[in-house]
Amino acid sequence: QVQLVESGGGLVQAGGSLRLSCAASGSIFSIDTMGWYRQAPEKQRELVAVITSGGSSNYADSVKGRFTISRDNAKNTVSLQMNNLKPEETAVYYCNKKYWNGNWYTDWGQGTQVTVSS
Repeated sequence: QVQLVESGGGLVQAGGSLRLSCAASGSIFSIDTMGWYRQAPEKQRELVAVITSGGSSNYADSVKGRFTISRDNAKNTVSLQMNNLKPEETAVYYCNKKYWNGNWYTDWGQGTQVTVSS
């Protein structure tokens, strides 16, 4: 099992920036992806961005060009730089790690609140 701890959420005005970080503790697996999802009130959780251990990344169309995901494999961390934030992106942001250990496993952080004011 992997423990994930997020940090960096908060309140920002529309057009502003925030940087989220997630530290994973526990075992390190050679085949994994780390990423960020978000869930707004009364909405389903949705993918924001993911990145593989090899550095390949994928973004939701709505955040392309504004958000950047990065990871440090040695430190087992993943970060999300969010620029030009919009009020509709107010949500709880969750760190996610999927890894292969004979089977695929998924772990989630507890989430960090991001509030974008208009």
